[in-house]
Amino acid sequence: MRRRVLLAAPLAVAGCGLETRPYVERRQWPLLVRRPQALPPLAGRRVLLVRSFIAGPGMHARGLQSLQPDGSIRTDFYEEWSVPPAQAVEEAVRNWLAGSGLFSAVLAPGSRLQADLVLEGELGALWTVPAANLARAVAGITLVAEIGTATRLVLQRRVEGEAALTGRSAEDESAAMTAAVGVLCGRVEEAVRGGV
Repeated sequence: MRRRVLLAAPLAVAGCGLETRPYVERRQWPLLVRRPQALPPLAGRRVLLVRSFIAGPGMHARGLQSLQPDGSIRTDFYEEWSVPPAQAVEEAVRNWLAGSGLFSAVLAPGSRLQADLVLEGELGALWTVPAANLARAVAGITLVAEIGTATRLVLQRRVEGEAALTGRSAEDESAAMTAAVGVLCGRVEEAVRGGV
């Protein structure tokens, strides 16, 4: 009997703390970037393949991130992107360039069409900077031309996008980071436009 009491005591103590903690549900935020004006694809233009973006160091986490004054990164466990950030930015860049009018088609990995140009990217940052009231998105991009069996480097660049952070809620943070990705997409288009 005494043994049962001793075994049950730790469970009773542990259970006390659980009753006072409220349940916090995770929320997921979509990263949906909308191009202000989409142009139709033009026949006879080059075909672009946008490869899967690589997640840079620390960019594998889906939780919303913020850069703290001491240089550390805070990741929110309960507020997260609905898909991994690198995947969302890749999709945003692909859709943005598809509406640029620069190409006859913009392809995703797995397409059976032959591409003339290939865009690769690495997401280096996607976070808010509360001390500066802004959100920042950074990516490294490489554009190569595929000519037969030869590959030629067209451009390699680091592109950045920033947007104002107007509040401290997760909704404000996700909206600001989405806007920063929109600016980044515009800068990617500028870079690609100069290279094609």
